Amino acid sequence: MEEIAILGAGMHPWGKWGRSFVSYGVKAAVDALDDAGVAWEDIKFVSGANTVRCGYPGYVSGSTFANALGFTGCQLASSYAACASGTTALSIARAQILAGVCDVALVVGADTTPKGFLAPNTGERPDDTDWLRFKLLGATNPAYFALYARRRMELYGDTTDDFALVKAKNSKHAVFNKNARYSKEFDIDDVKNSPVVSDPLRLLEICATSDGGAALVVSSMEFAKKMGVKNPVRVAGISTVSPTYPNAVIELPYMASDSWACAGEESDTFKANIAGRAYEEAGVSPSDLDLAEVYDLSSAYELDWYEHIGICEEGKAAELLRSGETALGGKIPVNPSGGLGAFGEAVPAQAIAQVCELTWQLRGVAGERQVPDAKVGLSINHGMYGHGSSVIVTK
Repeated sequence: MEEIAILGAGMHPWGKWGRSFVSYGVKAAVDALDDAGVAWEDIKFVSGANTVRCGYPGYVSGSTFANALGFTGCQLASSYAACASGTTALSIARAQILAGVCDVALVVGADTTPKGFLAPNTGERPDDTDWLRFKLLGATNPAYFALYARRRMELYGDTTDDFALVKAKNSKHAVFNKNARYSKEFDIDDVKNSPVVSDPLRLLEICATSDGGAALVVSSMEFAKKMGVKNPVRVAGISTVSPTYPNAVIELPYMASDSWACAGEESDTFKANIAGRAYEEAGVSPSDLDLAEVYDLSSAYELDWYEHIGICEEGKAAELLRSGETALGGKIPVNPSGGLGAFGEAVPAQAIAQVCELTWQLRGVAGERQVPDAKVGLSINHGMYGHGSSVIVTK
């Protein structure tokens, strides 16, 4: 797969700001354009990641952001893939560039979230499996995260101290990130003294909902060269894979069935295959990674990703964590940005924000959270209904 260049990265700080999602996306987009040294009028394609919470403007985010920046007649796309929306938007922009439709594109996502945890849309929708997992199973997001934590405890012997250590590690990184919503450092005792939300997970171990925005300016390698950028950060691989039936580990909102549980191959699961496709496209392996940004909706969830991206064997994630190798200064820092635990969820923006962090790290401009001599980074998350989401960047 041919590479594309990341010329610019921009972000609106995460928080609860009480404004339109459009203002967050525009701020991120303007920062990304300034970072790239590209005029808005030169952008020929806008790829927007949608928010379903903000009415019709959120459903047509590409048009909404282009209108706010000033319509120029550029081509547009708007996409929704839950938490994978940002990667989906980036993959569409890459396809346009590699197809020769445009030389340079803007990818942008932003969200305004309600108070409290995410909930299903209102109304009676018995054919909607996401509605059913809330109403039939009572599986709110924190309950879902707690099931995964319990799974690790049962299968691998992980402990609540291990989960607390993830949060403590990432909070030390977030102290140095001006865009993070929570930049206070916590130790293990702080985490264990916070209220239980869904046993065994406590408040400080569960990702909040946030407002925020992120944007990237991407281009062909030829355009980057014309701009005088000799060695840009590159998008080397993108994965948007779906699960393969039968899948031995069922992901909500789908619900377990005997055929999946009995016939699925445990070594061939959805989350493990997400990174595999990105590695294949980029021509790299887990041993080549210098850092990773992973989807820590809960502190326990981060440990699962260590195994899914191949930086340790199955069941060895807590051991890797305890060794200090996934902290800044370790062999493979994970979530040097502070992760979603420090940012919160602004769903259309978060996968783009992960790539922003990788870009800054590979440029060597991440300040006190800098991973020394970083050349290969991976981001990973997934959207419900089987949307894989992983990006590998190189320099």
